[in-house]
Amino acid sequence: MRFPLPILIAGMIVLSSAPAVLAHHSLDALYDPKQILTLTGTITKTDWSNPHVHFFFDVPDASRTVNWQVEMGSPNAQILSGWKIDTLKTGDRVKVSLYRARDGSNVGFARKVTKVGP
Repeated sequence: MRFPLPILIAGMIVLSSAPAVLAHHSLDALYDPKQILTLTGTITKTDWSNPHVHFFFDVPDASRTVNWQVEMGSPNAQILSGWKIDTLKTGDRVKVSLYRARDGSNVGFARKVTKVGP
């Protein structure tokens, strides 16, 4: 039995894209929606690369400073929400409400990010 070329090509595209679809993670698998933290600190780094925007910020603790990594949506989703690549810059002070990582590490998914005064 012979398949027409367009059907063969379509089948190859579907099969080759399956691993990328299966690799995407659920937010609930990584972050606990019951653990909401609000932290204030200073931006140390931003990363606007696919598949998600990340930023890092230093949060002073009672005895030390802790660096947190915060994940946001995709760069396109952030742009559509009004963010720009330079909205958060190193040295900016921010207040962040986030869902904390289930493993208890200093990682979270942003719910709300607000710049605060100096």
